[in-house]
Amino acid sequence: MRYVAAYLLATLGGVKQPTEADLEKILGSVGIEAEASKMKKVISQLKDKDPATLIKEGQLKLASVPSGGGAAVSAAPAASSAAPAEKAEEKKEEKKEESEESDDDMGFGLFD
Repeated sequence: MRYVAAYLLATLGGVKQPTEADLEKILGSVGIEAEASKMKKVISQLKDKDPATLIKEGQLKLASVPSGGGAAVSAAPAASSAAPAEKAEEKKEEKKEESEESDDDMGFGLFD
């Protein structure tokens, strides 16, 4: 992905056909050591193609990918307005108990 991003950055910078040197310069500026084989592959795959068209085509493909749904919504109404407060207190107590239990091992692991 970083090689594709570097290629796109080079084209945004005005380079019509980015070379390996262009990609290496961009990647090197952020501390990434470029691999020649990956750069060659990206350049050969994107050669003579319009990046804007490729992005539009990719967006159309991604639009057809299911992205999953949200969590199931509970339809049960709350019994009273005090119930959420009680639940919050129970959660606080559980967190306190968990933190106390984690201190019991005194820094020693099971396999130390």
